[in-house]
Amino acid sequence: MKGLYCKQNSPGEEMTFVFQERENLPPTGDNDVKVQVRACALSWIDTKLLSEMKLEKELLPVGREISGVVLGVGRKVSFFQPDDEVAGILPLDSQESGLCEVVLVHEHYLAHKPEKVCWVEAAGTVRDGVRAYTALHYLSQVCPGKTVLVMDGASPFGTIAIQLAQHRGARVISTACSPEDKQYLERLRPAVARVIDMSNGKTDVAESCLEETGGLGVDIVIDAGVRLYNAEDESALKSQLLPHKHDIITLLGVGGNWITTERNLQLDPPDSQSLFLKGATVSFLNDEIWNLSGIEQGKYLYILLIHIRILEDVMEKLASSVFRPQLDEPIPLYEAKVSMEIVQKNQARKRQVIQF
Repeated sequence: MKGLYCKQNSPGEEMTFVFQERENLPPTGDNDVKVQVRACALSWIDTKLLSEMKLEKELLPVGREISGVVLGVGRKVSFFQPDDEVAGILPLDSQESGLCEVVLVHEHYLAHKPEKVCWVEAAGTVRDGVRAYTALHYLSQVCPGKTVLVMDGASPFGTIAIQLAQHRGARVISTACSPEDKQYLERLRPAVARVIDMSNGKTDVAESCLEETGGLGVDIVIDAGVRLYNAEDESALKSQLLPHKHDIITLLGVGGNWITTERNLQLDPPDSQSLFLKGATVSFLNDEIWNLSGIEQGKYLYILLIHIRILEDVMEKLASSVFRPQLDEPIPLYEAKVSMEIVQKNQARKRQVIQF
């Protein structure tokens, strides 16, 4: 069997993706589930995080969000049995490439796939669903009556975050990075309260949000990156599409939650003073946190059980059409290398899913 792997090159060089012949699967462990993969979504490989976690290696497996059929289970597996349809996320330290016909997965990383959900939707939604739950439930506790700002709402993650926030009764504002994104967001049902078009570089996102909330500010902000410096210090495209960190702080309401994907966020004393006066909080959205906790299985069993529940809930909401994911057309396996190159360069606007 072959699997797709990422080959690490010299610093500064682009990654290359290669199909590598795999040895036969090892015997199924006590808690392992043997899965025949039917679809696998592609996601960006965070080499910096892998380096920090000491998980770097010459060949990194590609494809971690999978859906498929259970072929066999270990003797201690309690959640699954052969012929079950499942979906899940391979852990960060997995040796397995999801772009392979058969993989072994610990049962804690899988959930049952509802029969009415297709393979491509299951694989393409599971990661963004877990990420949206982490942001809106565990980091900010969204509830009816709150106002949520989702930056870049037409992205695969932004779309799911908008739908989860609306399902929980929140009022959603979103930003669009292009006229096409704006049209897409305006067609969503239930309707987004306001779509802020950032593509012309002239819109003040803080002013728009304060206007929409009667000057009170928003309760929850999920950014898609922020500008840390003045416009002249950063690229023109980044300056046009991303708000400055001061804009985010300005538009936050009293007791607001800022959930950021900016790992290098720097807050100066005036920033901290503004957040302190509002009683606001800043949380970092690391969507790998569930997988990182799983590296020490016994110690973090409670967290893993929460992760299982999230996976199950994501599948339930997909089956009931609460989640309508932003997916590209299914891609055949022979085009996986080209598609992964596009994903790694952050050039894909829809979730890329390989169908077997």
